[in-house]
Amino acid sequence: MADLKILAVDDSPTMRRIIINTLKRAGYPDVIEASDGKDAIAKLKVENINFVITDWNMPEMDGLTFVNTIRGMAEYKSLPVLMVTTRSVKDDIVEALKAGVNNYIVKPFTPDTLKEKIQQVLNG
Repeated sequence: MADLKILAVDDSPTMRRIIINTLKRAGYPDVIEASDGKDAIAKLKVENINFVITDWNMPEMDGLTFVNTIRGMAEYKSLPVLMVTTRSVKDDIVEALKAGVNNYIVKPFTPDTLKEKIQQVLNG
């Protein structure tokens, strides 16, 4: 699993740091950061990303638009995406899943929850 390259997309540098540190402790040391959906798409084009963890609420391009955009691109149609967000309303979760998110975590989350959701997506 250590060969998984993860893209962490969140407009909050603090939240990205929490996600990155949690991933490292969970055995995923190879993490690239992006500050919003536009930045994430740029990183996807130059890095060999195997997994995306994205926030929903971000400026420039939010997480839902980002997921819809990459799902419309042939090379990213099956890229695993985990959404980590404060949005906990059932309709939002359904909307994210319809957009192509593989799994969903509501902030705040525990390191165990993050690791468990990644495993669920990978074992899919």
